[in-house]
Amino acid sequence: MRRIDTLEDIAEGLEALLQTHPELVAIAERAGPLPLRRSVPGFESLASVIVSQQVSKASADSIWKRLVSIIDPLTPENYLAAGEEAWRLAGLSRAKQATLARISEAVIAGELDLTALADMPIEEAMRVMTNVKGIGPWTAEVYLLFSAGHADVFPSGDVALQHAYAHAYGESVRPDSKALRLFAERWTPWRGVAARLFWAYYAATRGRDGTPMP
Repeated sequence: MRRIDTLEDIAEGLEALLQTHPELVAIAERAGPLPLRRSVPGFESLASVIVSQQVSKASADSIWKRLVSIIDPLTPENYLAAGEEAWRLAGLSRAKQATLARISEAVIAGELDLTALADMPIEEAMRVMTNVKGIGPWTAEVYLLFSAGHADVFPSGDVALQHAYAHAYGESVRPDSKALRLFAERWTPWRGVAARLFWAYYAATRGRDGTPMP
């Protein structure tokens, strides 16, 4: 199972992609260097992905800074102990409050081992994560890509990736998640590098970072 743990892994994956798919060369030239953006697996990392859901990067950054200042360190036990008032002060929506509470309970109960996901086949890891109510495919894929280090993950439900793909391939309408997922299959086993490539391309063409991590 391929992993992305270092910049050397990204370089290897990008070289393979460019050799197999020469149409990506111009996209890579525009995108520039691809950052690693790896985080330590665990509750705090998954919480940062939850915070990023369906909000702008600026909003996610602001909420995240408040959350980790109010609950320090941010562990499942401390999150549950802090309670609803602290969650509200951090700026979490009720849905995100509930999701993080369920994740906390699952981790404490041993039902969700966020570190072990790194060594699971991607299909099994996705199943384990999405069994927790509130963790959808996008959240699971972003965590498995940036925290667990899986190399063959492409979060096709990500709006920035959809916009980047449409711009790069000259399409007037961005694809939906299903269409982009099918298209991205051609980049296996380096879909995680392809995702980084298109996020970097989005930043280069839009002038703002669309990567879903605070």
